Amino acid sequence: MDLLEGLNKAQSEAVTSTEGYIRVIAGAGSGKTRALTRRFAYLVNEAGILPGNILCVTFTNKAANEMRQRIHNLTGDNDTGYINTFHGFCVSVLQEDSHAVQYPKSFLVLDNSDIDAMLQIIYDERGLTLRDRTFSAARDMIEMQKLFKRPDYYEDMIAMSLDKLKEKYDQATATDDIIFYGYLYQEKKCFGLDYNDLIKFSLYIFKEHEDIRLKWQQRLEYIMIDEFQDIDSLQYELMEVLCGYHKNLFIVGDPDQTIYTWRGANVKYLMDFDKNFPGTKTIMMMENYRSTPEIIAAANSLIDKNENRIKKELIPKLPSGEPVVCHFAETQEEEAKWIAGQVRFLKQKGISYRDMTVLYRAHYVSRAIEQAFIEAKIPYTIYSGVQFFNRMEIKDALSYLRMIVYRDDLSFARIVNTPKRNMGKRRMDFLKAYAEEHGKSLYDSLKETIDDPIFKGTKAKAFISLIDSYSMEYEGRPVSEVLSKILNDSGYEEMLRTEGSQERLDNLAELKQSVCEYETTCGEEIDLESYLRHIALFTNADAEDGSDRVKLMTVHASKGLEFPYVFLCGMNEGIFPSRKVMTKQGMEEERRLAFVAVTRAEKELYLSEADGRNLDGSPRYPSRFILNIDPKLLRFTKEPREGLIKSAREYIDIVTSRMPEDDSWMFFEEGQRVRHSIFGEGTVTCVDMDKGAHIVVFDGIGTPRRISFKAKLEKI
Repeated sequence: MDLLEGLNKAQSEAVTSTEGYIRVIAGAGSGKTRALTRRFAYLVNEAGILPGNILCVTFTNKAANEMRQRIHNLTGDNDTGYINTFHGFCVSVLQEDSHAVQYPKSFLVLDNSDIDAMLQIIYDERGLTLRDRTFSAARDMIEMQKLFKRPDYYEDMIAMSLDKLKEKYDQATATDDIIFYGYLYQEKKCFGLDYNDLIKFSLYIFKEHEDIRLKWQQRLEYIMIDEFQDIDSLQYELMEVLCGYHKNLFIVGDPDQTIYTWRGANVKYLMDFDKNFPGTKTIMMMENYRSTPEIIAAANSLIDKNENRIKKELIPKLPSGEPVVCHFAETQEEEAKWIAGQVRFLKQKGISYRDMTVLYRAHYVSRAIEQAFIEAKIPYTIYSGVQFFNRMEIKDALSYLRMIVYRDDLSFARIVNTPKRNMGKRRMDFLKAYAEEHGKSLYDSLKETIDDPIFKGTKAKAFISLIDSYSMEYEGRPVSEVLSKILNDSGYEEMLRTEGSQERLDNLAELKQSVCEYETTCGEEIDLESYLRHIALFTNADAEDGSDRVKLMTVHASKGLEFPYVFLCGMNEGIFPSRKVMTKQGMEEERRLAFVAVTRAEKELYLSEADGRNLDGSPRYPSRFILNIDPKLLRFTKEPREGLIKSAREYIDIVTSRMPEDDSWMFFEEGQRVRHSIFGEGTVTCVDMDKGAHIVVFDGIGTPRRISFKAKLEKI
């Protein structure tokens, strides 16, 4: 086939530019994957380059597999060279040259479950608990140590004997040191490498062994890197090494789609590429073949509000379509019902459910949408997530309510040991045998046998007392009050706080809000039994089978995908943009994320938000990202109520004025001396990332204070 057939001028230039440093700025929907695969095939079919001498780096394994298949179809060659992620490529390097670090070719690549299993061994050996450090926090700490605090750690792993590492682990006294050196010891013990190790070990080999470095440099005659806006410092360093011989480097990226700085991505590598590699040829691919001109105009208007970007505009190539629709609802439930109504309307027009997608900033936002879809009998599937009412913490909370009313075996088995009450398998087997022999429920069996020695050392009596007291007192009390109180009294929420499970706590807050709203809707006649019968309709998740379903997903999960009809919901301040954004730099990333969401839509785009109040009583405002779009480019379902936009802009201006440019001043390490404008001088003893605060002991105050990241501390 003619590899240039159907390509526009910029795409053809990208495919045929083979030598030197080439930067392609590729806007959303501009056909960059097509250009990359055609260029690979052009090098093989036209230039005669062997596939094994080409490295093509993608951001995900899924993207690598798809690109591999496309290139195979274009070249007909089963050898598709090195088409991989950076980490996948490093596995190839280490499989060939692991002898240089005294590791076998059969080393183990560790995932999070492997790391957690190692942490469990360390915790058991050294008497640590989740109160000392959750596994999630421990994994984050290990990564921070490897990337920033002890970047030369890999030299210990390579040079130290297993016995020496064990000695460092045994001698460690601080929690961080115990976990870190215990983990390095466990890694070396099984010849395991995590994602950070793969690149660090490869770079070490290239640095220490010139012959191996030169072998790989000479082998890789052409290097292509996709999604270059998402590259981090280690990947950049590896790239610099690999292209050092032939100096043929082709990169593709869009600075307006940088949404992973929290994972270490640095858009400056793309923006400053021509400065770091003199003689770079830059190709602009701006023609969009995905979305209608109306959607593109809204996307251009939105992203233009970012100041730190390469000024550019997407150029639509599709025929004109429908205006972007914007709906201001009075409540979350009304917003969800409106979306459900629009979905049904589109379905009646002959559009398949599978062509419709609902996007949101965080999973908890899906609760109201799911509820509205089930009531409307709209089939849906959650992409890269779990249905709201099927999430562990929601099922646990509802099981506590069911135990109060029904004391059924399913609920009992689910929560009797959640949180831990020493009711393990042996004791549950005893109860099951007694219940079967006497024809009793598990709960009644526990009450009848509570004095048996087998329950000594458990918290079974406290559990019985909890359930019995609520069973006698729940009638006449609001369901929302019962739910909040039992989650507290049972220790369930405390367990989640101890684990650091903020997302699960957010989901419980969303459940509480849904109960409050249900009570408001139904009036005084609502009681616990009625609520449980009502909610059973949603927990059954009995939507019809079949693949024709509306897709629900987060915006992050939608990156790289496209959908004919997109509903972008929850467009409120504090939701999208997230309430966790604390800097102007962070806000620009949130706007890029909104840009990614908008540019997923092909034919029609619907934006929606909900007025009313948040759970803490504060008013809800429409997202600044709606206000960033020229109102002439939007078709409002109804005019926003008087004063709403003005109030929203005033609120946004106040919030933005308090934001620093970036977080360079924000985080201080433990032990850092600081000065506070009111409390004076003190010492940082801990950084609480979940709460967004430093814990500081001030010289003139006896007890510590949590000082928000928003309150600027001065380094002494």
